[in-house]
Amino acid sequence: MNRSFLLGAAVGLSAGLLVAVVSFQIGRAGRLSRESEAVVAAPASSPSAPAAAPPDSSGAVPLDASERIATARTVVEHDPQNLEAWVDLGNLYFDTHQPQKSIEAYGHALEIKPDSPDVLTDQGVMFRALGAYDKAIANFEKANRISPGHLQSLYNLGVVYAFDLRDIPKAEEAFNRLIQIAPTSENANQARQALAQLRKN
Repeated sequence: MNRSFLLGAAVGLSAGLLVAVVSFQIGRAGRLSRESEAVVAAPASSPSAPAAAPPDSSGAVPLDASERIATARTVVEHDPQNLEAWVDLGNLYFDTHQPQKSIEAYGHALEIKPDSPDVLTDQGVMFRALGAYDKAIANFEKANRISPGHLQSLYNLGVVYAFDLRDIPKAEEAFNRLIQIAPTSENANQARQALAQLRKN
């Protein structure tokens, strides 16, 4: 979002809202899934928008990310049933390392569509970031019940059991189930590496 857009938006409230909504629709992720990355790293951003940089050492969110968040917030304030807008807002908070706000935005999305394994998984990652491992596990398990082939939720489940709770039998169960479901997937390769690391330790 550039300065000319901000000046144009300031002409009037209704004109500004219209421009913000159009800008949001063009720049949004265009998908509801953020499942492509491991739980230990932020998911890749959408091809249609660059990844938001994390806050600097002072905790400030970069200007571009702040503008995108403000635009998404405007959309959900005026259209609270906009599923994709809530997911996009959750993703923006995820990418800027604001887990509590991300959890809340994903929560609104789940009120609209409670059976989204991708949103449940991303919210679970944010629960993990806050150390709420029981809630993270509940989300990952629910995502996997909804979609038994949902590899990212299964992998994340193994990660929490292995590296946060040190429950090795449950971690091995999750990782081995993932490998059995999709043996040639990237998630299965990550699961094998995690298993190897557990065996070393």
